[in-house]
Amino acid sequence: MTTAWFEESFGEDYLIVYKHRDISGAQAEVRNMIRWLELPPGAAVFDLCCGMGRHALALAEAGYRVTGADLSDVLLREARRLDVEQRVTWLKSDMRELPPIGPFDAVVNLFTSFGYFDAEDDHIRVLRGMARLLADDGKFIIDYLNPGAVIRGLVPRSQRQDGPLTIIETRAIEDGFVRKRIVVSEPGREDRHYKEQVRLFGLEQFRSMAAAGGLTIEQVYGGYDGSAYDPEHSGRLIMVGKKKGSVQGGER
Repeated sequence: MTTAWFEESFGEDYLIVYKHRDISGAQAEVRNMIRWLELPPGAAVFDLCCGMGRHALALAEAGYRVTGADLSDVLLREARRLDVEQRVTWLKSDMRELPPIGPFDAVVNLFTSFGYFDAEDDHIRVLRGMARLLADDGKFIIDYLNPGAVIRGLVPRSQRQDGPLTIIETRAIEDGFVRKRIVVSEPGREDRHYKEQVRLFGLEQFRSMAAAGGLTIEQVYGGYDGSAYDPEHSGRLIMVGKKKGSVQGGER
C-alpha cells in the first residue's frame, strides 16, 4: 500500500524547511482570529492540523482552553517541547477521523492545512468532522491559500542554504493541484525527497463543500489584516462561519 505524501513530508526535515515561521507571527494572526470568532474569555478552541503548535500556543497564551490535533509524531513532539507550561492538550489524529470530543466554541484550520486529498469526499469528511466538534453556537476559521494569487505568482524553482543543507523547491500547477517537490541535500548523505500537494479550491467550491459538510461560510477575508477578499490578488482566502442552521445574532 502506497504511503500518502503527508505521512512522509511532515517529519524532521519539515522543521528545517519551514523553521522561518515563528511564534510572533502566529500571535499577531491570533489577535484577529479572536475578534472574528467572537471568542468569550476561556473559550474552548480546537486547532485542526496544529503542526508544531504555533497558533495553538498563541491561543493558549491569550487565555483559551486549546486542543491541538495533528497526524505527525514529529510535529506533535515539537509542539509538546514548545509547550513548556503544558497549557495545550495535544492529540494525534487524521483530520478525516477526528476523535469524539467537544463541543468546542471554535475550530480553526490554519496555514493551508486542507486540500491534501485526491478525493473530494475526503475533504467533505474533514468539514463534517469540524461541524461535529463545534458547539451549536460555535464558529470556525479555515485559512487557505488564494488559488488565483498562487497561480499568478508561482515561483517554479528556488534554492537556499541552511548550514550544510541545500534545499531545492520546485513548484508546478498540475491536475488542479499546486504541487511542490523538495530535495534536501547534505554532504555525506543521500538526498531526501519530499512532495507536497494542495488542491486549488476557490471560494465557491468551499461554499459547496462546506454546505455538504454541515457548515456555512459567513465572512471572507483576503488576509489577517481584515482586507476584502480579491480572487486574483489577495494573499490568503480566510473563511469564517458556523454550523449550518445555527443562529448567532444575524449576518454581519
